Amino acid sequence: MSTGRTRWRRLPPWAVDAGLVALAALDAWINLFGDATPLMWTCAAVGSAGLSLRRRFPLAVFLLTLPMTLFMDVAVAPIAALYTLAASTRNRPLLAGCALLNAAAETLAWPLSDTLTGDRTWTLVQFVYTLATAVAPVLFGQLVQARRDVARQLVEVEEAREHERVLYAQTVLARERAQLAREMHDVVSHQVSLIAVQAGALQVAAKDPDAREAARTIRTLSANTLDELRHMVTLLRASGGKATELTPQPTLADLQQLIATSGIETTLTGELPPGISTTAQRTVYRTVQEALTNVRKHAPGARADVHLWHDAHDFGVTVTNTAPTRTTVALPSARHGLIGLKERAELLQGTLTAGPTPQGGYTVELRAPTRPA
Repeated sequence: MSTGRTRWRRLPPWAVDAGLVALAALDAWINLFGDATPLMWTCAAVGSAGLSLRRRFPLAVFLLTLPMTLFMDVAVAPIAALYTLAASTRNRPLLAGCALLNAAAETLAWPLSDTLTGDRTWTLVQFVYTLATAVAPVLFGQLVQARRDVARQLVEVEEAREHERVLYAQTVLARERAQLAREMHDVVSHQVSLIAVQAGALQVAAKDPDAREAARTIRTLSANTLDELRHMVTLLRASGGKATELTPQPTLADLQQLIATSGIETTLTGELPPGISTTAQRTVYRTVQEALTNVRKHAPGARADVHLWHDAHDFGVTVTNTAPTRTTVALPSARHGLIGLKERAELLQGTLTAGPTPQGGYTVELRAPTRPA
């Protein structure tokens, strides 16, 4: 079963369309064999050949198949056109109208006087039967469309979960670095400071010139070591990326590129205060990145608004999305992304809030002080 399905998918689209055109032409020829007028042959040719354009103009191709159904009892062309239309549009009233129109065209005979003077009960029965036949490709096309949507959402969810795992790993690493920085500051720096103080006292109290020189050397080395430790502590506290990160970490300069490649209709407004730290810029970038990832994951078809702002005391970013326009699939989430963002906000002495909006959307807001205490 899977091998046959794979081989079918490997067929190029033009080959499938050519096969459908040939089948529709054969179906029409069988029904027209015998007493047929040039008008009937023309309608059959136009309706069958139109299937070659069904992917680009599904509605127009369906309308082209209607005249041939008035003259002959064909099935391939209208069913293929209805299926293509149902697989490419979400307008269900349009699909219902097309199914009714196809059933009416199949039921009526040309000229119309032959239908109107016949048995009305049989005409109604035939209409119901042809309507059920027309509904079948419509339902199948909608099913194929839903399957494509679910497959696309599963890919997006897998990408989002992978991003969550990477972000959570980076957050754990940042927490470990912060702990290491505290240990170095509180323990190692304290001990080295004591060494420097004791060496200074020995330098002043020593009588022997060699002893004073040795004490001076120890004090100088201790002071240099303290400077190096302070530099290392600053780097550890500011770092939030991987331990072996060789590529530059994203900043506000990369925000426009992130939005452009997000695959979501997004507007960017506002600005941040000049001169904010690289760590703050990276936190704003990660907040926007995670928020847009969640929009793709939980609100397909929604639009997003990214607003940068600042006032006299705080700065931040607010990401708000509208309600989803397509059906969402309920999938599990560990919420590691939001947890990591809250921890990043705490490193800036700020806060991160997230929650639904009254309009059915969702909003994520990062707020941090302009000058941390």
